[in-house]
Amino acid sequence: MKVLVTGATGLIGKELVSLLLQNGIIIHYLTTSVKKVESEPNYHGFLWDPQKGTIDENCLLGVDAIVHLAGASIAKRWTDSYKQEIVESRILTTNLLYNVLKNNPNQVRQIVSASAIGIYPSSLTEKYTEDSNSVSPTFLGSVVEKWEEALEKFHRLNINVCKLRIGLVLANEGGALPQMAKPIKSGMGAAFGTGKQMQSWIHIHDLAAMFLYAIQNKWSGVYNAVAPNPVTNSELIKTIANVLDKDIIMPNVPQFLMKLFLGEMHMLLFESQNVSGQKALDGGFQFKYRILEKALDNLLG
Repeated sequence: MKVLVTGATGLIGKELVSLLLQNGIIIHYLTTSVKKVESEPNYHGFLWDPQKGTIDENCLLGVDAIVHLAGASIAKRWTDSYKQEIVESRILTTNLLYNVLKNNPNQVRQIVSASAIGIYPSSLTEKYTEDSNSVSPTFLGSVVEKWEEALEKFHRLNINVCKLRIGLVLANEGGALPQMAKPIKSGMGAAFGTGKQMQSWIHIHDLAAMFLYAIQNKWSGVYNAVAPNPVTNSELIKTIANVLDKDIIMPNVPQFLMKLFLGEMHMLLFESQNVSGQKALDGGFQFKYRILEKALDNLLG
């Protein structure tokens, strides 16, 4: 089997590429950087420029499925220009993939794309499943809605579309966990706001495994990529502290303070999304890390 990966050098992409190669899958990947183009027996790079709308159509040769992970990080300060980049990096790349498939002979029958649980409105009481039609009125909610809409076009090409709505990714090499662990290690850790906001998380190993499983089992539609046991922000901070053998002695960090430091992006720490991973379980996916403590032991222990 041959899979085309966008965002292959990002946090999730690196983990997924490693897993695909272990499973004997040949990888084509797209990059905007000439320096990142490699050509190994099972790992071939191809150039694209989503801003200019150019792509090396040879990337499609022999490809059966596409994994679409490309998109600017949301973990940078949201200036107006960067917000535009967050949106465009998802929509332009999706449209470029659609156009190259539409205009070139290929055998692609599936696209599995990253999405995000940020589409769900913040709530301390709701439990969200994939059937929920509510969209968060926030910037992030609108980004995910536009992104998912752009993916619908692939149905016109008889391509199966699967969207994995990803929660808080726990990993050592990047994402939120190292940032959360740093103050806790120095004795300055604290929960945010009331600490009651729900955090739906997933271990990076399980996330990569879910992408592979979605390809192998031809999943279509929306799946929440979250572990079965979400926790409150307070529980998350306390569990990180327990695993690191540290005490939490600081008072909770007030929201206005984080808004001063981070601007609009501060909402990432205060939104509450209790998201169900049951559909993935019903689809036969097995989580290796279902409980937060086990996930953190693996990453921080």
